[in-house]
Amino acid sequence: MSRQAQIQALSDSEIIREYLRTQRSDYFSMLYRKYADKVYRKCVTLLKDQGKAEDATQEIFVKVMMNLANFNEKAQFSTWVYSITYNFCIDIIRKEKKSKNLFVDDIERAPDVADEIPDEFLLSMEIKRLRIILDKIPADDHAILLMKYQDDMSIKEIADALNKTESAVKMKIKRAKEKSQYVYQELFKDEE
Repeated sequence: MSRQAQIQALSDSEIIREYLRTQRSDYFSMLYRKYADKVYRKCVTLLKDQGKAEDATQEIFVKVMMNLANFNEKAQFSTWVYSITYNFCIDIIRKEKKSKNLFVDDIERAPDVADEIPDEFLLSMEIKRLRIILDKIPADDHAILLMKYQDDMSIKEIADALNKTESAVKMKIKRAKEKSQYVYQELFKDEE
């Protein structure tokens, strides 16, 4: 069995332990090959720019490598990498939005809607309109809705990825749906 095949046969946790013990690059390279495409695709989804996504992917894996000793196996390695990816991309988006001064402040001040907004509100919306709305809401709200509805992550998986409680995630999803509905009504009220 080749060295490559031996490494491939290891679990993520075993690969990490061996990398930390030996500092051999072939162990980290295996993790990179296994997760780089997923990280890149998530970066493209969040950043909407292939060049930025490529740069972000490289920077994310530098962060992963630098913080690998901090991986405590409370969650799966893939969840931990997803969390780093999500947070890194959200930081980029926030920095860009600060420089652009969009109407995010108006959305943040949108009145709370007392009733729960049903999932059907988002799921039945035309794709074109949905994309417009997702671009107008704050980046972290956009991302959590994608995690829930595009990536089909459970509340627990989202909570693990964001290092939040499940109830905090449920509230964040509820508020993101409220903001989406508010933006929808503002943008498309004349068409209804």
